[in-house]
Amino acid sequence: MANIEMDKIVAHCKNVGFIFPGSDIYGGLANTWDYGPLGVELKNNIKKVWWQKFVQERENSYGVDCAILMNPRVWEASGHVASFSDPLMDCKECKARFRADNLISNYSKGEVNPDLMTKEEMSSYVQEHHVPCPVCGKSNFTPIRQFNLLFKTQRGVTSDNALDIYLRPETAQGEYVNFLNVQRSMRAKVPFGIGQIGKAFRNEITPGNFTFRQIEFEQMEYQFFCHAGDDEKYYEEFKNASKEFFISLGIPAEKLKFHDHDKLAFYAKAACDVYYQFPFGWDEVNGIHNRTNYDLTKHQEYSGKNMEYLDPVTNEKFIPNVIENSYGLDRAILAVICNAYDVETLPDGEVREIMHLSPKIAPFKVAILPLIKRDLSEKAHELFRELAKEFRVTYDETGTIGKRYRRQDQIGTPLCVTVDFDTLEDNTVTVRDRDTMEQVRMPISELKSYIEKIIK
Repeated sequence: MANIEMDKIVAHCKNVGFIFPGSDIYGGLANTWDYGPLGVELKNNIKKVWWQKFVQERENSYGVDCAILMNPRVWEASGHVASFSDPLMDCKECKARFRADNLISNYSKGEVNPDLMTKEEMSSYVQEHHVPCPVCGKSNFTPIRQFNLLFKTQRGVTSDNALDIYLRPETAQGEYVNFLNVQRSMRAKVPFGIGQIGKAFRNEITPGNFTFRQIEFEQMEYQFFCHAGDDEKYYEEFKNASKEFFISLGIPAEKLKFHDHDKLAFYAKAACDVYYQFPFGWDEVNGIHNRTNYDLTKHQEYSGKNMEYLDPVTNEKFIPNVIENSYGLDRAILAVICNAYDVETLPDGEVREIMHLSPKIAPFKVAILPLIKRDLSEKAHELFRELAKEFRVTYDETGTIGKRYRRQDQIGTPLCVTVDFDTLEDNTVTVRDRDTMEQVRMPISELKSYIEKIIK
């Protein structure tokens, strides 16, 4: 695979219909993106793979879909109201705003870890090293200010009696506050897990890098509730499961690595991220955290509701420990796209754009291509309608067959099925493989099982 610049990938995603800039016709809104016809299919397919692995296939696993707006006391209990903030600095010359930790990390090319520095140490580093503004190049910054990342809104008829509430900055709290509801209604026994996929919002300064960091994003989170003595075992299990998930999406193991946190939250026992090698460098796509029993304990304190679990075997009462396994869906999609996109030079010198997407997550599984539109479209449409009952199928009858193959390569369609004049005689079609470009002839009656085999 060639070394592909990020700008090339961004342009490709817009041109073929994966991802568009948000509010594009109005000049956009910084760090917002819309998933196009291909992007939404890819997104839904990745969700299905995650849900199957962590909810469907795991024993004692249950799904929820919690409200985005929650009682504001939830965010007081979680600590977000008091301490969910970024260290921001403004350039006095051009008025641009930056996160101090990002300024230091980028300037030092990753050799200095700002996570281990206090606010005062970060400020001193920027001054002593004359860290330049990425916009104007000068080094004249304001002191660091802590900027709360919560999006605040109000609920009420009039502004006098309105209640301040927040757009959730993470989905995990919905799983914590529903721990008792899920345990009771499902008669669940510890250990058990709760999974959720949903939107979250953070009012933060973002460094760009396409969809890697946004103010509106989607998370796939799995909270596993267990006995305190088993937490280390399950922490290691979910570390391995996290890496396996990305490999199952078609990402090679050598482009993934574990990164242990240098600095733990005071309540955490262990924390680790899975990093992927993006074109802009290694960065986080997943986090695994041993959060002890901190979250349920805090919600017990703030709500006044007893969050203890009664073990039916030992009659012991305890608040379970939590192993959190959190995925940024948008980051997973970006990793998949970056890994799949390539520009190949073929033996005859022709250059083709291609996306080597795993067939199980590719937006379209099959493209139906009539060799000649005028004489073969009826038979081709008939085949499209039949296969569309089972798979996501696209249809293309415009241009030469070679150009149509290239269009499907560009969007990652694994198989192209060509309907020709022999099809009318013997009910066979030509099936072309995206990656090898090899073609095989087969009866239409065998097509469905062949596609299923390729996808699985």
